[in-house]
Amino acid sequence: MKDTFKHKGLRQQLVAIIKNKGITDERVLKAISKVPRHLFMDSGFLDHAYQDKAFPIAADQTISQPYTVAYQTELLQVKKGDKVLEIGTGSG
Repeated sequence: MKDTFKHKGLRQQLVAIIKNKGITDERVLKAISKVPRHLFMDSGFLDHAYQDKAFPIAADQTISQPYTVAYQTELLQVKKGDKVLEIGTGSG
């Protein structure tokens, strides 16, 4: 599966939705604009990849709601050079 202009456009729409919900950290918004969520989902559910909602994926896991991830990340106030240990937040 590829990352096409269509996917990039869908990510930009998702960024606009998250921004409208109050996320202001440009680094967080930039990260969301770059992550190809569709590559982490079954190809049969591509229409759901860039919606602002959690969605079931393999192994009884879910891919998190983008706003939730953005909100949590913004709260961390990560600065350049900071190190973050991520535990138990992924499916693999």
